[in-house]
Amino acid sequence: MVSRAAIVLLIGLLGMFYQATQLPPPNRTDSPHGVPPSSRVRLSDGRYLAYREKGVPKDQAKHSIIIVHGFGSSKDMNFLAPQALIDELGIYILQYDRAGYGESDPNPKRSLKSEALDIEELADQLQIGSKFYVIGVSMGSYATWSCLNYLPDRLAGVAMIAPVINYQWPSFPDRLIKEDYRRKLIKWTMIFANYFPKLLHWWVTQKWLPSNSVIEKNPVFFNKRDIDILETIPGFPMLTKEKLREQVVFDTLRGDWMLAFGKWEFDPMKLSNPFPQNRSSAHIWQGYEDKVVPSPIQRFVTEKLPWIQYHEVPDGGHLIVHYSGICEAILKALLLGEENLSYRPRPEVFVS
Repeated sequence: MVSRAAIVLLIGLLGMFYQATQLPPPNRTDSPHGVPPSSRVRLSDGRYLAYREKGVPKDQAKHSIIIVHGFGSSKDMNFLAPQALIDELGIYILQYDRAGYGESDPNPKRSLKSEALDIEELADQLQIGSKFYVIGVSMGSYATWSCLNYLPDRLAGVAMIAPVINYQWPSFPDRLIKEDYRRKLIKWTMIFANYFPKLLHWWVTQKWLPSNSVIEKNPVFFNKRDIDILETIPGFPMLTKEKLREQVVFDTLRGDWMLAFGKWEFDPMKLSNPFPQNRSSAHIWQGYEDKVVPSPIQRFVTEKLPWIQYHEVPDGGHLIVHYSGICEAILKALLLGEENLSYRPRPEVFVS
C-alpha cells in the first residue's frame, strides 16, 4: 500500500500543477463583472468549447496566440503581459477551457490527438488565420507537444512554461530518472487512478490530509520565491476536499493526469523541427529550482531538441508564469526573437 506520506506528496504535487496556472482574475472593466465575457463554439463531434478573447481585435492582429491552461485551471487564468506590449505588437489572445474544464463539455474519447484537434477546430471556427502561436502552461504543455506532432503546419511558434515531463518517454536514459522520487510517485498515482479510482477518490478527500494552506507553505513543494508568490494569489479551490468529492471534478482531473503521464503514441524527443527557417519559434521556460519538474531533465529534453530555445529562471520554481516580467520576456522571445540574457542557462549545467 502507498504510505500516508506518499499521498500527502501526491496532493502537493497535484496542487503544484494546479497552482502553476491559477492566477488572480483579470482586472477588466469591459463587462459588468470586470471579466471579459466568454463564448462557446460547437465542435464537429457535438461538444462545446468555451473561450475568451483578449488583446487587439483578431481582424487587426499581427500575431494570434492560443494559451493552453494547465491542471485544474481554466480560460480565466491571467497571462500577465503588459497591455502596452500587446497593443504595440498587435497581439490577439485566445484562451479556452480544455475538454471537461470550466464551461467546456467533457470528451469521452479524449486523447493527445484530440487535444490538438480541439485547438485547430477552435482556431478555424474563430477564423484567426492559417497559422497561430500556442503557449502551454505547466500540464497544458502536453497539448502543445501534441500540436507540434499533429499540427506542425498550423504553428507559427510555440512556448512552454514549466512544462510537465512524462517519465515514460522512451528517450530518457534510465540513469537520469531512475532515482527520481517524482517518477515513483507518479507511477503509484497512475496505478491507483487506472485500477482503483474509487479508492483514490476516497483517499484524497480524507480529513487527515493536510489543508491547502499547509501545502502552500511547504518547502518540499515550493521554493522560497514560489511561497512568496502564493501569499498574493488564490489557493487551490479546485483541490479542496469539498470540490474533490464532486465526481465530475475528480473524473476531469483524473483523466487529465492519466493522459499527461500515460503512454504516448509519439516521443517528443524524436520530433522534427517544424520551423527550419526561424530559430526563435520554439521555446521552453523553466525554473532552475522547480520542485515538480526537475531542471536537469528539462535541459536534457532541449539538448535532444536543439531547435527549441531553453530559458531558465535562476531562482525560479514551478510558478514562474506568475513572476514579474516573465510573460513579457516570453512574448518578446517568441514574437521578436529577443533573448533576455538574465534567463540564459549556465552552459556547465547541461546534461549530456
